[in-house]
Amino acid sequence: MKASYDVVIIGGGPAGLAAAVAAYDAGIRDILILERDKELGGILNQCIHNGFGLHTFQEELTGPEYAQRFINQVEAREIEYLLNTMVMDISREKKITALNRVEGLFTLQAKTVILAMGCRERSRGALNIPGYRPAGIFSAGTAQRLVNMEGYLPGREVVILGSGDIGLIMARRMTLEGAKVKVVAELLPYSGGLKRNIVQCLDDFGIPLKLSHTVVDIKGKERMESVTLAQVDENRKPIPGTEEEYSCDTLLLSVGLIPENELSRDMGVELHPVTSGPRVNESLETSIPGVFACGNVLHVHDLVDFVSEEAAMAGRCAAAYVMKNADENIKVEKDSEEEILVQGTDGVRYTVPCSIHPSRMLEKHPVRFRVGGVYQKSYISVYLNDQRVIHKKRPVMAPGEMETIYLEKKWFIGDSACMGKKEDIKIIVKIEQE
Repeated sequence: MKASYDVVIIGGGPAGLAAAVAAYDAGIRDILILERDKELGGILNQCIHNGFGLHTFQEELTGPEYAQRFINQVEAREIEYLLNTMVMDISREKKITALNRVEGLFTLQAKTVILAMGCRERSRGALNIPGYRPAGIFSAGTAQRLVNMEGYLPGREVVILGSGDIGLIMARRMTLEGAKVKVVAELLPYSGGLKRNIVQCLDDFGIPLKLSHTVVDIKGKERMESVTLAQVDENRKPIPGTEEEYSCDTLLLSVGLIPENELSRDMGVELHPVTSGPRVNESLETSIPGVFACGNVLHVHDLVDFVSEEAAMAGRCAAAYVMKNADENIKVEKDSEEEILVQGTDGVRYTVPCSIHPSRMLEKHPVRFRVGGVYQKSYISVYLNDQRVIHKKRPVMAPGEMETIYLEKKWFIGDSACMGKKEDIKIIVKIEQE
């Protein structure tokens, strides 16, 4: 193993694999992927259901099949990777400290780093659910791994808290394995998952979905015996008198995903308060020059196809960074061109990217975001100062599905560019009613 690389990618899941392939195809050969698991593919290895790849490969694949397509591309290009390797620290100078059983503790110097660590599930400890702490409480992702990869059935009578996609898919999976899923409870007045998963995983199996409900008590000492659900008001507080008790031996929690950004935070990357992922520009470059981020470590995606698309952009931009600064010191200052901020408001919770350099953006540059509630018969509007340049009608928008609009380079560069200096332009993305 060498002491330095042009591109080091942290994470060998769908984002890391796609970024590596794109960087290679852009002309970089000196690439290393560091993966803490025993195999490449990340979370896709336990997602044995279909529905992946419709955008990327124009066919329906399971999670392992989708991952294998990219693993094959990495191996065909002979891109180097290390498994069972935990990254302990990354410095602002892009020096990486990692640990595995073969090399022990070692350091690497990278010219560019691509953060692709993915995300983790929010635990019971973050929810403050009262009651005992018996056996039988699992995150939905842990239960998915136990069933699909380890061959264990976590329980026979199941209640699921949270209607994120993993929880919905596990409602179907547990049912198919012979368990009885009694109810799926959701704190919010709308589901956090894709509409297709509500239909295919709950409606098709007659599993009830209780919106504006949460768990207020857990009974059982050695093993779960029952949970108590209650309806919540507009402030998400339980309403006395609405309690319902369900006997069960298992509670699955599908209560949100958190980007794995401990490494990012420790190295000094500026994080977004809404996504908990890095703030990035049009190149998916973070606040530290030469450090890029993509996939669920940046913001939680709804479809893995969009993860691959975003990661490919990060790989190409990292390659361009290496080539541009090939003969310079690794410490490269940020581009002197004025950044234009992209701001979400009036229902738009955040945007990726958070800013753009017009000269480096694509001719039609994607901006992805999520809305903060359910909107019907509304418009996605984009304003450059007071000039509206996009007014896109959407029949329904929900927090569970990511939205995308495209900014055009000609709006900022050339004779048709918008009025005013670049530093005076503000890009506002908002939701407007009919």
